[in-house]
Amino acid sequence: MTRTAPTAALNTGLDDFLAWAESERGAAPPARPADAVLTLLTLHGVDTRAGVPEPTPQLLVRVLHEDLPGVLAMTPDELAAMPGLLTALADRVKAARRLNAKRHARLIAVVDEALPEFERAMTDPRNLTWPRWYASLLRADGVDADDADAVRTWLAAHSRTPHADRPQLPAPLHRSAVTARTFVARTVLTEALLAQDPAAGPDRLERLAAELTDRWTATGLSDALAGPYAELAPGPEDLAHLALADRTRDEHLDYFADSGVPLPPPPAPPAPDAIRALLHAAPLPAALAAGTAGDDLREVAERCGFPGPATAVWTEGTPEELTELGADVLAALVERIPVAAGPEQEYAVDAAHILYTLYERGCTPDSVARKAADIAGWKVAPGLEELPVPVPESAPTAYSTPATAELTSLLSLPELTDADRAELDAHAHALAGLVDQLAETGCVFRTGDAYGLTPLGSAVMRHILTAGEVAAPDQEDVTAWDAAETVAAVQHWPPAIAAATLTAWTTARGGTDAAWSELLTAVSAAKSADFPNTATPTLFAHLDAAAVPVGALRAAVTDPVTGAYAHRLLAARHEPADEALVPVTARAALTLEDLDLLWTEDMRAFVAAAAENREPDPVPTAVLDAFDAAAAVWPGGAKALVRALADADPPTSARVLHDLRDRHPERAVRDAAAHTVKTAVSSMPSGKRRASRSK
Repeated sequence: MTRTAPTAALNTGLDDFLAWAESERGAAPPARPADAVLTLLTLHGVDTRAGVPEPTPQLLVRVLHEDLPGVLAMTPDELAAMPGLLTALADRVKAARRLNAKRHARLIAVVDEALPEFERAMTDPRNLTWPRWYASLLRADGVDADDADAVRTWLAAHSRTPHADRPQLPAPLHRSAVTARTFVARTVLTEALLAQDPAAGPDRLERLAAELTDRWTATGLSDALAGPYAELAPGPEDLAHLALADRTRDEHLDYFADSGVPLPPPPAPPAPDAIRALLHAAPLPAALAAGTAGDDLREVAERCGFPGPATAVWTEGTPEELTELGADVLAALVERIPVAAGPEQEYAVDAAHILYTLYERGCTPDSVARKAADIAGWKVAPGLEELPVPVPESAPTAYSTPATAELTSLLSLPELTDADRAELDAHAHALAGLVDQLAETGCVFRTGDAYGLTPLGSAVMRHILTAGEVAAPDQEDVTAWDAAETVAAVQHWPPAIAAATLTAWTTARGGTDAAWSELLTAVSAAKSADFPNTATPTLFAHLDAAAVPVGALRAAVTDPVTGAYAHRLLAARHEPADEALVPVTARAALTLEDLDLLWTEDMRAFVAAAAENREPDPVPTAVLDAFDAAAAVWPGGAKALVRALADADPPTSARVLHDLRDRHPERAVRDAAAHTVKTAVSSMPSGKRRASRSK
């Protein structure tokens, strides 16, 4: 197969290479992957004095692992031929005396090392692009991918096929993921072409990229998917929910600094066959589909594809497509609210935050007044914020802030007055107004002061979060986790959901002591690996709420990291347990965490006093008092306890030891803390050392 280079800079020597392989090896490798490999190597600027691009080990790995999976559609036979193709390329460069025997052997070794990952990448659904997807489908139907008319005929027939009868993307892919991968692959290819031809304008670069894409997937595919069949391959601008996906990802990063920290799964997501009815029953989507939403919502309709591609989805879309449409409607409304808001709508820019926090709390109902108090800066206890609120069977449509007595209970602020309620009233009404606008999408409800995500909303938000590459597992995913994954996740979740998850996880494994012990062992391993970021008190509170059995707790008493927590929990249940079995290292770990929490309380008191330009009265001594109480019963006394705290975890102990050094009334303790904190800090990696000094 002869290929004409789209630009003079891309002199890949393909035809000569194929002829050489036919002559010297008895068979030429498949032309399509050979063209892709040679072209991409050339685009990366390798030497071509051998008549073909001369691959270096590093560039060859890059082309195999990063470039080809985004642009090349391969048949199984072509994939199987890749080792021979790459070996032939190395042999061709050696035959041109551009590789000595040692470098040739190294290149062959790199091929052998890189091929397994290449094969994995080529079969990984996450690397699918729209051209690769449709090229694979039309080839599976026996269409000649090099016949532009045949390709277009197949696309026409595919576009007429009812949505439910079309091949579905491999799970768990969404259209947004394929759109994003397509955009990245095209951008990378265009940038490589620009590097070869810096004078080329955007139109020429796009044409060259389309030509190469067609050569490596199916002829005429790029123009068809950009033109008459564009609805088959949506771009980022066609998926309104991608903007909201980015915003919810930012919210998640603000909370956890890592998009891989998983959110709790929705408790009762709708069945796939229920999505259509739920979406059709929602006021705003129904009005957009019927064309009755009004001129002020015309931009929202257009953003969602009404009239146009969304119309077909509305009538015959799959559950996945209907969920995506619901996400587009929700996202388009979130974009519109700040634009259309008046100056009195103080929460107009907070819609994405409200939606994220509703999902982050496990899709359990929240209180408008409590959320408004939190946003307004009232000191609502973090644990209280996570508690679900009861939803009344009915309530007046108009919002009313709860009465002062109810508000006092709701916020756990016993000194609230009618004046306080009046101050909160405007904030609560503004937030209720935002919630009511979101409720038009069918994704949110409000009944009285309670509000939350509907079943449709939980499905839509999970879709949006997944599109933003935030970890949003479902119940089945969570049950399949191992103990370490489960422990790492639930420490961030609301208590009731975390406890239910732990119970469900062990129930799926027979509910035995051994299953519970597996979780307890995972807590210990996590704490040992990352002391500061493993919330042992929280995890044991969740385990207690999940009713971890006594047998598993007794077995954990001897654990060198968490044994003291297991003993404390047994004692709280009035279960007999021998404290002598608790290792001193576990006692030190628990004591350090207790002291660290008290240090935080003391510092809050100092900061509050400083903000008011006064000395704290009384002076906080919680850390000092608790240390003295622990030292009184510690083997070896205060000095031994100081050493044990540092040994438990140097970074965590540093601020406690600094406090003892600076404020303890006994010189011996101050001196021991001063000496030990130096040793502890010097033993830390430099990054942690700087962090400890800044605290």
